[in-house]
Amino acid sequence: MERNYATQDAATRRDWIKYGGAVVTGGLFAGCAGWNGSDSTSESTTDDGQSMGTDEAYEACIEPSGCHTFDGVPETYIVNNGEWADMAFALGKRNGFLTSTNMIPGFLFEPYGLDVPPVSETESLSAGGWDKEIFYELDPDVILMDPNYMHETGWDDSWDRSDTKEIRQNVAPFFGNNILRRREWHNYKLYSLYDAFERLADLFQEHDRYEALADIHRELRTEVRSRLPPEEERPEIALINSASDPSEGTFYPMNTQIEGIEMKPYRDLGIESAFSDEMVDAGTIDYEQLLEVDPEMIIVHWGIGTTGDTDRFSAAAFREQYVTPMEEYAVGDRLTAVRNGAIYPGAFGSQGPLVNLLQTEMVCQQLFPEEFGEFDADSFPDVPESNQLFDRQRVRDIIEGNI
Repeated sequence: MERNYATQDAATRRDWIKYGGAVVTGGLFAGCAGWNGSDSTSESTTDDGQSMGTDEAYEACIEPSGCHTFDGVPETYIVNNGEWADMAFALGKRNGFLTSTNMIPGFLFEPYGLDVPPVSETESLSAGGWDKEIFYELDPDVILMDPNYMHETGWDDSWDRSDTKEIRQNVAPFFGNNILRRREWHNYKLYSLYDAFERLADLFQEHDRYEALADIHRELRTEVRSRLPPEEERPEIALINSASDPSEGTFYPMNTQIEGIEMKPYRDLGIESAFSDEMVDAGTIDYEQLLEVDPEMIIVHWGIGTTGDTDRFSAAAFREQYVTPMEEYAVGDRLTAVRNGAIYPGAFGSQGPLVNLLQTEMVCQQLFPEEFGEFDADSFPDVPESNQLFDRQRVRDIIEGNI
């Protein structure tokens, strides 16, 4: 029998989460006007009879989801992009993760001692066809997604605003913002990584963990900036999207300075793009156009997630897909970056505080090896202690609550 989700009485842990009452300022709920429903709730218990209430209700706010009042800290969650999972893991909430549509490869969490399932075991949702059944079956306490993402991206033509509203009312509140990048439907506030992280800390009531990790982030940026050459001596890189196909001579140029967390490592290091705005706006370029720029370095954005048939980064697979075709192409072997062996796997764009620390260090080593030590693609994410720019054990301690 087909389930009638719109009228189903979802008696779940969401019954102890009171939400609604959005603060409609600064573009809040842009594109979602009229979403002001609320659930009347009271303190409840878990399946084992333990109370999940707190002494006092508290509020957490984020655009465009609005402000939600909670009577207890959410225990389980679904995420969209992996940066929200990364933030939750950093706040000690690894056990509450249920599933995602786009997860960060687990090997990027290994330096922190986090056992994260491979992507193949976590992507039960599909960005090409949202499945309501998953939301109802997993029954999360909160959904760490920008609610507009569900019905505005066009990934699934069968999903519209009413479907998002149904899940919000029947399953759990949305709490998220599309911080990855600015999109055409996204005209409200786009948070920086640590602004979003702080708001998630409000949600999970984990302010001490947040502050400790924010301190490490500040220390790393201060250390790196103190060792960088003057801006005029920093390299301009040719950042290409990983969808580029060197074997076909098709490249997707990107701007290193655009808004959103995916470019954070390059913005933090003050690295400009070798591509003109016209090239970026054109969408694709070929070898002849790439040769006109003739960059000293070519970075494949998201390239560190190029793993072949495994859930680990494979330097051999990366070389086969991106480097060898450039070396063998008639025009490609004339490129300075090709001749100098300066083609690198770039940062995984979907990054939270944990992966960002690791990738900031990685980018430093790729762009400034004489100062920070050479990047070793074959051993990544293992980095010799002498080249590490932050204390992995300190981060582990914070995740575990030893602050």
